Amino acid sequence: MVKPITILRKKAKLGDQGFPRATLAFYGPDDKKATKAVLGIFLREGNESTIHRYFSEDKDARFKVEVQQSIVARLNEHAVKSLIMLEEIFGCPHEEGIDYPEGEACPKCPFWKGRDRYAALE
Repeated sequence: MVKPITILRKKAKLGDQGFPRATLAFYGPDDKKATKAVLGIFLREGNESTIHRYFSEDKDARFKVEVQQSIVARLNEHAVKSLIMLEEIFGCPHEEGIDYPEGEACPKCPFWKGRDRYAALE
């Protein structure tokens, strides 16, 4: 059996294959352990995405087989052709405006305060 992370990496390496497209990002309280994965699926250009959130407190979500299997199942369910995946932890798992006030730093994740998470992508 092929490991789910291998399937995800291979799909991401294919680059843009058209729609449906998906994005996959990982979030955590610091840059060491992902406690949340967010999969966005775009069926057609201009459509809103369908968001799937996965949580893992006991093990890094990037390496938790159950999380990976569920992500692969969602990709297959929607016949996703293109996957944009960032394996590095992209930021805090809490949502601005929902878990803490907009424009403020997350009080639960001091590691991310003042960090430009987009700088690493350039």
